[in-house]
Amino acid sequence: MCIKKLMVLTLMMVTCSLMSAEKVPSEKDMGAYLFTYFTDATHSLFMGISYDGYSFTAVNGGKPVIAGDSVAEQHGIRDPHIYRAPNGCFYMAMTDLHIYAQKLGLRSTLWERSDKYGWGNNRGLVLMSSKDLIHWSHTEIRFDKVFPDELNDICCVWAPETIWDPETKQLMLYFTMRKNPSDICHLYYVYVNDNFTKLTSRPKLLFQFEDPKVPTIDADICPMPDGRYFMTYVAQENPAGIRYAISRYINRGYVTTSPQIDTEKGGCEAPQTWKRIGQNKWVTMYDIYSIHPHNFGFVETSDFEHFKPLGRFNEGVMKATNFVSPKHGSVIQITKREAQRLIRYWQKH
Repeated sequence: MCIKKLMVLTLMMVTCSLMSAEKVPSEKDMGAYLFTYFTDATHSLFMGISYDGYSFTAVNGGKPVIAGDSVAEQHGIRDPHIYRAPNGCFYMAMTDLHIYAQKLGLRSTLWERSDKYGWGNNRGLVLMSSKDLIHWSHTEIRFDKVFPDELNDICCVWAPETIWDPETKQLMLYFTMRKNPSDICHLYYVYVNDNFTKLTSRPKLLFQFEDPKVPTIDADICPMPDGRYFMTYVAQENPAGIRYAISRYINRGYVTTSPQIDTEKGGCEAPQTWKRIGQNKWVTMYDIYSIHPHNFGFVETSDFEHFKPLGRFNEGVMKATNFVSPKHGSVIQITKREAQRLIRYWQKH
């Protein structure tokens, strides 16, 4: 059965709702990690499982679990981020973009629009929600259509991530955006309804680099034990690398406190930070786009000040058992039961 047909089977579920919240497992209930990523070769969604946080194995025999051409206007997705919200639901946000669409005959030009809009020049995101990681709802958001007065000439919207804002008690979606051809990329946020189908606020600036002439992309926000927020991001310097900023507030006030924390000589991007189950350790992984084949790098911290290099997949303690060249991923904690259910489902399908 082809991936696209599998996608038809999985787009059936009762929409998630904060009004019908379910009990969320606590960290003591967690027994595995779920890894989501895409590949340039497929522009589709992959999932992997790890029980120890070091060795990851892709489900579905290393094949995609959701075909990009089944959910995205541009027939391809990038930058998948998964998040478990306080209502117990899982939310997936992805960039709606296919960088090889011309080669595949999906459009006649390299990009949808002229070169003045820059690399990729997409205008939308894909939002999905699920209660079980198998059956998903699906919505495509075009920012130029939702905000025609402000973003009619939008150049790109990339790398979306979701987090719960405890101050406003809403789902917050944050992303990279270049608002028009005379602008550069900065980080913005909006709020989203709990069904994950509609933006409920206008985009506001989340963060821009201390040098306003340097584009800033790929934010990831991780709550810290003391109530503050640790945000990794990429300032497109030469080379681009992983920096971080800290704030008391989830959507404002971030202050850059260190140089780059990656150990790469070339450019890297797409940082994401996740906690090791039952340990006072957090791992920041990132996409090393400057090497071939692509690979992920990892650093680990216990204090959000000092970062221990862990190397790359299969070049250190981190292992990728049945996949190569992952791109722009995310990791969350899940229960062992959730992991086994996901594995069994894809073994049968």
